[in-house]
Amino acid sequence: MLDYEKEAVDYDALRGGEARAHEAAQAVLGLIPGRPGRLLDVACGTGIVTRRLAAARPGLRVTGADLTPAMVRMASSRLPGAVVRADSRRLPFPSGTFDAVTSIWLLHLLADPEDVRAVVAECARVLRPGGTYVTTVDKAAAHDVGSDIDAVLAARPRRPAADDPGTVTAHAVRYGLRPAGHGTFRGTGQGRSPRTTIADLRRGWFTMLPPGEPRTEEFAARLAALPDQDRRRPDPRFSVRAFRRPAADEEPGSTR
Repeated sequence: MLDYEKEAVDYDALRGGEARAHEAAQAVLGLIPGRPGRLLDVACGTGIVTRRLAAARPGLRVTGADLTPAMVRMASSRLPGAVVRADSRRLPFPSGTFDAVTSIWLLHLLADPEDVRAVVAECARVLRPGGTYVTTVDKAAAHDVGSDIDAVLAARPRRPAADDPGTVTAHAVRYGLRPAGHGTFRGTGQGRSPRTTIADLRRGWFTMLPPGEPRTEEFAARLAALPDQDRRRPDPRFSVRAFRRPAADEEPGSTR
């Protein structure tokens, strides 16, 4: 796992910056209602996407939440007074507070399946009836675009995807949400080159290939043998899923 306290300063620059943030925000905005209300961006990181959500929907009162102090500081500089430090497994908000909740690039980071369940449960809990939860799913698969880099990395050890779409959907349904749409967006600026992938390997990006271990260096050597060391391969395409908490008059047995 990367140290996000140390990663905060360079986080945006290493992950596509404003271009990627724009793509992510547009995908989210396409899945949440356009009416005024409150939105919570869980694990908002540096706030680069959160700020775009707020700017695009002036009628939305947007709040960001993140556990890492350095990320909270950066997000607060973008959205003063609108960011809190919080654990996504225990959100400090009453039930039914928000009209929309988002968690972009969060669930794949959770090594414990129980943490994934807890995060989805909390996001569902703080949603109002009629509210929408949007999350990225299956993030690791987004990079499997058929390049020579992906061919080298295909044999790497990996954990089952914590953000598997079926698992996320099952948790959402368990906590009273219904599937409500899906989409994809381009990870602009995140296409890997062999040289940048080697750097990622050696700083712990791939969680089951710890820096300094012989197997990590074996993969680094294979990557170093590829042609065009500085040419970026195709950008990934990330997937998002939306889930909705039914309004009171949509529940079984209700009368309109």
